[in-house]
Amino acid sequence: MVRVLIVDDEKPICDLIDLNLSAAGYRCSAVQDGMEAIRRIETEPFDLILLDVMLPGADGYDIMEYIRPLGIPVIFITARHEVRDRVRGLRLGADDYLVKPFEIVELMARVEAVLRRYNKTERQLTAGDVVVDVEARRVLRAGRPVELTNKEFGLLLLFMQNKNVALFRETLYERVWEGEYDGDSRTLDLHVQRLRKKLGWERCLVAVYKVGYRLELED
Repeated sequence: MVRVLIVDDEKPICDLIDLNLSAAGYRCSAVQDGMEAIRRIETEPFDLILLDVMLPGADGYDIMEYIRPLGIPVIFITARHEVRDRVRGLRLGADDYLVKPFEIVELMARVEAVLRRYNKTERQLTAGDVVVDVEARRVLRAGRPVELTNKEFGLLLLFMQNKNVALFRETLYERVWEGEYDGDSRTLDLHVQRLRKKLGWERCLVAVYKVGYRLELED
């Protein structure tokens, strides 16, 4: 299981990130102090660090200097939006830089991209009786193979990586069809209907009014 350390002095942000990453199958730890972050990095193995800049004890740039020789991928998540701040963070060795406020689905996409770069992605995703082998693009339902089109598979990955998160129609369309959403939801709705039927998700893949869809699953 991929282990993620969340370092942010705002506990609600830590909790929000933890909730969504944990639902997607990541194992998360969170701290709100820079020196505590360094102590955890010294004593525990992590595959990815999400790092704020403005922290008590030691700021994110100081922590980045400590992390760099360890080779752990880092994404800065901060309210500091000036170009010079981004440049400094990237030059210190961060793999990405995300400015607050952010959409959780964008954070998830950036996490996935960085982990792919380091070959640390989860190779298997599970939701109820549905199991997905990501690399082989193989889907099983109750142990039996399910044939999906490329677009259906793309939607499935998004839903499974964002369990219990409402995903906007625009986000789903732009991520899977790789084009700008024009407001016509018929294509998306048709693919979601087929996915529901093939996976038996008629009750758990729900429409969210004026938003899009959410995969509702209990842990």
